[in-house]
Amino acid sequence: MAERNRPGSRLTLRAAAAAVAAVCTLAGAVAVTAAVLAGPGTGFTGYVSEAGIAGSAHAPTYRVGVYALAAGLLLLAAALPPAARLGAALLAAGGLSTALSGAVTCSAGCPLPPFERATVADLVHGGASIAGTAAVVLAMVAISWCRAAGGRLRLLSAVAAAVALPLCAAVGLAMLLVGRGTLVGVLERVVLAIAVVWGLAAAVTVGLGRR
Repeated sequence: MAERNRPGSRLTLRAAAAAVAAVCTLAGAVAVTAAVLAGPGTGFTGYVSEAGIAGSAHAPTYRVGVYALAAGLLLLAAALPPAARLGAALLAAGGLSTALSGAVTCSAGCPLPPFERATVADLVHGGASIAGTAAVVLAMVAISWCRAAGGRLRLLSAVAAAVALPLCAAVGLAMLLVGRGTLVGVLERVVLAIAVVWGLAAAVTVGLGRR
């Protein structure tokens, strides 16, 4: 009898993980958005991470939000079907990188090369943030190719990846060719919004067991 119940128990655990992932993702997005809106006031010319600069009154809210988003990615990785190993691994990597970006704060302005002088902490924070975002976008691609993920989740992931990939390339080029400014600020926020919306939608889809 115990053997027969195992598959159902695993499905229940994955559904629970997906449900908590959705809550964490939504809560994290709200917290980070609140910290950014109430933060230094650089508008779209600054990086999102500037809301978490050490000493800022809104840094705790920002970090809690980032950790919640990281937890959402890790839980979504656990909720995916076993056959979606690559997507789960990429989401786990994205979650860990996101947590690292929250633990290591950047200095004022979150400077990055090649136009600004960066500290070691700036490079670690920036590298972790970029790696986390890249891992999530690659997870979208991997899941869109995985038949075991189900038609709805694959379609959702394919659409999100198709939008996010060129935007990520644009962010990278803008950072290298233009540097800090409105262009990078707007593109960064759009990419992060796509990642959050996809993560929330994917968690709901998996949690409800929609194929």
